[in-house]
Amino acid sequence: MPPLHTAGPEASIEELTDFICAAQVSKEADAYLQELPCEAKPKPNIFSGNGKHKRKFYEHELWRKKKQKGYQNTALDEDTEMIRLPIPMIGFGVPTEPCPLIHRTLPEAAIGPPYFYYENVALAPKGVWDTIKRFLYDVDPEFVDSKFFCATARKRGYIHNLPIKNRFPLLPLPPQTIHEALPLTRKWWPSWDQRTHLNCLQTCICSAKLTERIRKSLEPWDGEPPMHVQNYVLHECRKWNLVWVGRNKVAPLEADEVEMLLGFPRNHTRGGGISRTDRYKSLGNSFQVDTVAYHLSVLKDIFPGGINVLSLFSGIGGAEVALHRLGVPLKTVVSVEISEVNRNIVRSWWEQTNQKGTLIDMTDVQELNGDRLEQLIGTFGGFDLVIGGSPCNNLAGSNRHSRDGLEGKESSLFFDYFRILDLVKCIMGSKQ
Repeated sequence: MPPLHTAGPEASIEELTDFICAAQVSKEADAYLQELPCEAKPKPNIFSGNGKHKRKFYEHELWRKKKQKGYQNTALDEDTEMIRLPIPMIGFGVPTEPCPLIHRTLPEAAIGPPYFYYENVALAPKGVWDTIKRFLYDVDPEFVDSKFFCATARKRGYIHNLPIKNRFPLLPLPPQTIHEALPLTRKWWPSWDQRTHLNCLQTCICSAKLTERIRKSLEPWDGEPPMHVQNYVLHECRKWNLVWVGRNKVAPLEADEVEMLLGFPRNHTRGGGISRTDRYKSLGNSFQVDTVAYHLSVLKDIFPGGINVLSLFSGIGGAEVALHRLGVPLKTVVSVEISEVNRNIVRSWWEQTNQKGTLIDMTDVQELNGDRLEQLIGTFGGFDLVIGGSPCNNLAGSNRHSRDGLEGKESSLFFDYFRILDLVKCIMGSKQ
């Protein structure tokens, strides 16, 4: 890498930025390139040309080698054994539970700008969260179960560099139990069903045949059914989040009820020809808004005039809804989401809530390279927050098809979150 002064006294700001950024990235990339066998190392002529060519090469090599190194370090660990999660799962604190005073010191590399916030399932295969932590600047995950915020469990891990003092919850507090959230079920709820919270909401619901089988298994018993029947019914109720809607009658949650439990406004996913199946799928992959809003609440005082957000894997806009409900003005949101259904939901919400800022839609995180990010950052001055939760298809969940960990087709998109965040930090750092 030539010294910066070789750009010459007549160099433009763009050229100087390229040289600075390439130098920052190459410093770390060189260490990884030393690990390559001689025949795999780049030939000298690959470094010829302007700073952008150099930066692109270093971007690619740094991301590829970090990704490869992460796989090598965790390949033997990513089996079916789960990590040990804290009990209770309240992270650095929740509004409804007492929590000891916690002080944390962030690694220097993790300090912003920008702030970043990454989410994924807590019950990932062993080794996954260690890898995620290593890539995200060695910041310890905050594991939180949303049952401390609402009537449904949602065990998630969050890695972020946000302050953890002076958080506050969204008000009014959402219903905390099943009966508070769904009061009409109380009339039919049997005494032997001791559930107070629902399990993690999924992307699909059970069949009508199952609810019919449950009804028939209960019909022969006037009073309390025998234990083996209770166990069968409760197993299915927990698995599918079934609630009591009549005598011996259970039913899956309606999409409107799932919206409410997850903290979204009523009819957030309704309209525009969106099918019932698509609504469940979109909701099942979303943030729990109250939980995320509690973590993001510290941004209200930091950005009173508004915030610029890069929202990766935006889904149905859980982060945007959380910030809006907190009263943080959304100046610019670059929303990257591959699902057209989800993009339409976010666009509809944006218009219906009369947002004054700018919403920029993108379809694929892999479109976000250094040039595109520089263009976006140059347009409005940089991102204040990079937020997202990459797909968990290969990590956990009852509807998964494989357990390939971060090497899986969908879950490997985590490395794009890291790649993009690293580029944003690099580009914004060069402009300071």
